[in-house]
Amino acid sequence: MSTVMTMWQNKYLRMLTVILLAQAALFYSGSRSDSHPLASPLRQFPASFAGWEVVQEGPLDKNTLDVLKADDTMSRVYVKPGSTEGVNLFVAYFQTQQTGQTPHSPKNCLPGSGWTPTEVGTMTIAVAGVSSPIEVNKYIVSQGEKKNVVLYWYQSHGRIVADEFKAKFYVVVDSIRYHRSDEALVRVIVPVAPSGIEATLDLGTDFIKAAFPKLLSYFPM
Repeated sequence: MSTVMTMWQNKYLRMLTVILLAQAALFYSGSRSDSHPLASPLRQFPASFAGWEVVQEGPLDKNTLDVLKADDTMSRVYVKPGSTEGVNLFVAYFQTQQTGQTPHSPKNCLPGSGWTPTEVGTMTIAVAGVSSPIEVNKYIVSQGEKKNVVLYWYQSHGRIVADEFKAKFYVVVDSIRYHRSDEALVRVIVPVAPSGIEATLDLGTDFIKAAFPKLLSYFPM
């Protein structure tokens, strides 16, 4: 096997290559604005839908906003009437990545906040009105006795991507072909209930099936 092929099999080298290509593409397109704002501000996202109701809406603190550098964010907790299990929906939208702002992967942020990953993988969710199931990251983390199920994905003009490297690759392609680098990170966190991880996954999946079609109308196509 050639040295080049051996090097390419190194996932860290692939990641670095993708990042460098993304930076080059964004630099190439930087002389022209590629900003694509949301169709509507995230604050207008429904407070209730399909039986889910907002019980908490927390504006992010200034330090978090300064780190994120997102153009719009939303952080809410939804519950179903009669249920005590809340689902946290977080969205960070970047209308351009030309100036260095980019989605922060939960795989980096959560361990930095003291959460330890215990399971990392992906899962598919069939959503009504969407031609094929969407693939999302399934990330289970723990902190002492507490456990959370984290489901998240990257979204850009109709494309849903779970893999971070692939998302970066599409930033390169879209920057060159379409002069666009807009992207959203959508993250759903559900505390693991006494009923167990599978029941918690079912609750998170149920929420995504209800919320996803509504989110589509906010992001530019």
